[in-house]
Amino acid sequence: MIKDKDLISIQEVRNLVQKAKEAQSRFSTFDQYKIDKIVQAVSKAASKEAENLAKFAKRETGFGKWEDKVEKNKLASDKLYEYIKDMKTIGVLNEDKERKIVEIGTPVGVIAGLIPSTNPTSTAIYKALISLKSGNAIVFSPHPSAIGCISKTVEILNRAAVANGAPDGLISCMEHPTIEGTNELMKHKDVALILATGGSAMVKAAYSSGTPALGVGPGNVPAYIERSADIKLAVKRIFASKTFDNGTICASEQSIVTEKIIEDKVKDEIERQGGYFLEGEKLEKIVEIMERPNGGMNPKIVGKSAQEIADMVGIDIPEGTRVLLCEEKGIGKEYPFSKEKLTALLGFYVVEDWEEACELCFKLLENGGLGHSLSIHSKDENIIREFGLKKPVSRILVNTPSSQGAVGITTNLAPSLTLGCGAIGGSATSDNITPMNLINIRRMAYGVEDVDMESCVECESEDLRNIDIEAITKLVMEQIQKINE
Repeated sequence: MIKDKDLISIQEVRNLVQKAKEAQSRFSTFDQYKIDKIVQAVSKAASKEAENLAKFAKRETGFGKWEDKVEKNKLASDKLYEYIKDMKTIGVLNEDKERKIVEIGTPVGVIAGLIPSTNPTSTAIYKALISLKSGNAIVFSPHPSAIGCISKTVEILNRAAVANGAPDGLISCMEHPTIEGTNELMKHKDVALILATGGSAMVKAAYSSGTPALGVGPGNVPAYIERSADIKLAVKRIFASKTFDNGTICASEQSIVTEKIIEDKVKDEIERQGGYFLEGEKLEKIVEIMERPNGGMNPKIVGKSAQEIADMVGIDIPEGTRVLLCEEKGIGKEYPFSKEKLTALLGFYVVEDWEEACELCFKLLENGGLGHSLSIHSKDENIIREFGLKKPVSRILVNTPSSQGAVGITTNLAPSLTLGCGAIGGSATSDNITPMNLINIRRMAYGVEDVDMESCVECESEDLRNIDIEAITKLVMEQIQKINE
């Protein structure tokens, strides 16, 4: 009898992957119509339980607001379904008769889905739906601190899938998550792809596993309020994003950058809408709990409201405070407000003009957010375009809340809870991940030109003009037949 937790976890993974492989083998024979019916049923089941799962996630992790988690669950079920329902993913995707190329979509196989504690139920719903839509099976590795709500989500999804004709085992979840078990899952020979969402170390491990991976790193999103912006609306959008599930989405704003000419107006509006600038002893107490000794974000403050953070350190803040801010003096490891803060904390910077803002935003992105996202609030299309052309990010969110905009709630970006950061951010893609990232495309290319053997007349070697094409073709076909057998 196996008693060690790591060995139990490893064996569990092997069992789940084997079952997933068998289920996916059967699922791969389903046509697009049958797959779409299952996807629709799973989406409806997830949507129906959106509130219950949101409350479960809040209760178990302590992060964020359950009301906002409902919206994220709805994004991952309802809005995602509307976006992918007519998407062609299996079989003939496109036939270019003029160029004589046929594109055929095929599933990758078994996917390993790594789920964070910050967005546990919504990410599980999202990854299950895009995996099913692309004809794949998925085995989840849940964050240990969110195993209950993730397991419940998977149970609901799997029950709906099986009830509508999917093979059992197509959606499954580890019950005994350990580092060793997750490593076994990522390195398993029958796992075709890893979908990794979480911390930098976990994403790096996914890319180092030897298995193809789509991982997304941290975000350190600057929010630039340019002098032509509607200041009231800009602050409203930034606060709506930063307080959305208490900042647990990695695309949430981490610093406000604005210009000296409008500094006072921006500060006044921030305070009017519930922002509070920390100073002196109050700031020192907050800084003390922001990070762990190694410089990493303290999980105790993640997903907490401004009042919860204040209570944690024993300071008084005005009633109704929504966000705590610090007028940060620099950027780097010794300046904690210049880093990613998945909670109700924001850095605040003042520059002379948009060129200096451009440079400052670049430095902030270099400090832990390269490739992710940036938001800009402006009416000057020329400046907006300059930011779009020069900033090393995968998403420029213009005049919209960054969190909601990046995941596709307030924009027409693909609804997604896995946001690629591109090569510069250590990711294999810059996309908002969709089912199209989870398929292989097989191309049939018909010959449009014949080889003209007369063109070899100028060749020095007589052998090239005396090749027996029929004999060579026959030999090649015989070898292909042997391989297929």
